[in-house]
Amino acid sequence: MMKTGLGNGARLNRSMKSRHLFMISLGGVIGTGLFLGSGPTIGGAGPGGAVVAYLLGGLLMYLAMVCLGELSVVMPVSGSFQAHATRFIGPATGFMIGWTYWMSWATTVGSEFTAAGMMMRRWFPDTPVWIWSAAFVVLLFTLNALTTRGFAETEFWFAGIKVLAVILFILIGGAAVFGLIGLEGKPAPFFTNITDHGGLFPNGWAAVFITMMTVVYAYQGSELAGVAAGETEDPQKNIPRAIKNIVYRVLIFYVMAVIVLSALVPWQKAGLIESPFVTVFDMVGIPYAADIMNFVILTAILSVGNSGLYASTRILWSMSRDKMAPSLIGRLTSRGVPLYALLVTLGFALLSLLSSVVAAETVFMVLLSISGLAGTVTWMVIALAQYNFRKGYVREGGNVKDLVFAVRFFPLVPILCILICLSIFVFLAFDPTQRSSLYYGFGFIAACYLYYFFRYGRRRG
Repeated sequence: MMKTGLGNGARLNRSMKSRHLFMISLGGVIGTGLFLGSGPTIGGAGPGGAVVAYLLGGLLMYLAMVCLGELSVVMPVSGSFQAHATRFIGPATGFMIGWTYWMSWATTVGSEFTAAGMMMRRWFPDTPVWIWSAAFVVLLFTLNALTTRGFAETEFWFAGIKVLAVILFILIGGAAVFGLIGLEGKPAPFFTNITDHGGLFPNGWAAVFITMMTVVYAYQGSELAGVAAGETEDPQKNIPRAIKNIVYRVLIFYVMAVIVLSALVPWQKAGLIESPFVTVFDMVGIPYAADIMNFVILTAILSVGNSGLYASTRILWSMSRDKMAPSLIGRLTSRGVPLYALLVTLGFALLSLLSSVVAAETVFMVLLSISGLAGTVTWMVIALAQYNFRKGYVREGGNVKDLVFAVRFFPLVPILCILICLSIFVFLAFDPTQRSSLYYGFGFIAACYLYYFFRYGRRRG
């Protein structure tokens, strides 16, 4: 074992700086959910409905993030909410959320490999997609296997490209809305596309809540700040700063981008176009707009894959340390990288990728359903863990003023977070196209609890 540099005594290195933590979390939220998913959201809920949906989703993200912030400052570990749930809710819930979150991200990573390969077809139409997918597998594995600092630095630049693209979209698109930039010879639309064509809520309020699951899914990834806490320098200082900045910037980026897009493209067309960002850049006459956005979306896909591989690896490593996964997975390299956890995660990602080809209507559909539900369940668990922690902290004589980062308006914040998450599940039940995700997702959650109690219950109880 000495030759490989792997051992049980090693610890994760705190090599991430504040800028890494902030950009990793910001980059985890700004991705294909904005670049590709904003159009269908506007098409489903209408211009006003989309803005309300993103604002409500942003409120939920804020509630979950401040709860995570309090927990991460008190207990800054790479297991994050999985470790918090184990300690402040119970080991069975820690086991459930750890495996659910891990499977969700590992499945997502597998999908991103295919998506990235397909994006390359624009420039290399004669090269098989699997070759590019394989190349990206090697790239992301290498970035995660060398050092944590290498991953963080790469993700910093990935996220920077996405943020720059969103800022340019808002500025250029906003200028086109008011006629400061020409729009294919057409007069400035101002906000006629928002007020006309059926108004702000053409499909009613029900459509707003039905699209909420898609919106919440787009915001998921913000919790990466908690996962990265165990490898961040001075977490007591950097975690609160990152969380405060992330929520406000994400809300501004998403809401402003949706308003600009709704003003330039009628809502009926927004859900039909492949990428609304490409459409807008084409409308204002930016050369090579499609190629530029293809590159940005490719970057977003690789960023999601990179962050997902990191997050799921750390969660799996944490579960191994809690004896909820094989002990071998808990070994680290001499550079502090959980290589075995990385290999297992990557192996599952590739298997999920294979299932999308050979079992797309069965196995892969189940995996996607679990993935869609996992983020919202994670936010619920974070809120419940924070609620239990604060109650226990005060009960044992702790002073809230002594907490470096404390949730305001307790217990309203965690309770409201849990109630909003539950309401999303209720609305999902009324949408036939998404109802199956409830069956598969909660079925998997129940299976995790049952397995835990049969496998560990007596020994741990």
